[in-house]
Amino acid sequence: MRPGATWDADAALEQLYAAHWRGLVRLGVLLLRDQGAAEEVVQDAFVAMHGRWSKLRDPDKALAYLRQSVVNRSRSALRHRGVVERHAVRQSPPADAAPADAGLDASTRREAVLDAVRALPDRQREVLALRYYLDLSEAEIAETLGIARGSVKAHASRGAAALRTLLADQHDEGDL
Repeated sequence: MRPGATWDADAALEQLYAAHWRGLVRLGVLLLRDQGAAEEVVQDAFVAMHGRWSKLRDPDKALAYLRQSVVNRSRSALRHRGVVERHAVRQSPPADAAPADAGLDASTRREAVLDAVRALPDRQREVLALRYYLDLSEAEIAETLGIARGSVKAHASRGAAALRTLLADQHDEGDL
């Protein structure tokens, strides 16, 4: 949307949707590791923004609001998933599970990296996703997450160090 433009909610969100849907879904997938859940989270964020468009003080910050909404809704979905998993009946692995010695390919390495990212604390995972996946600046990340720029730097540094350790451990164990 052009700075200073005054559009109604339908036109503004149509423009935002066309320009940013895919990137917001990618952010959701990185945080949730589930394409369907990520699409739901992003769709819910757009619907919520549409309902609150008239209350938005600065329409030029609509994208930042959507990013923050996707992060917050992803957190909620992860909390819900954790509750469901804690109360789910434990099942044995499926009989057709891949053998342990199956060849490792790019897809396996990608899954290992995503598993390592998922093992990070929430804030570190969110900062790294926003920084390296959406290529946001420290200031944009700070605004999106509602934290100080110094906190963004600290979470990014700790998260990157933890990822290096996790991936090195997986490599040493032969998982990569």
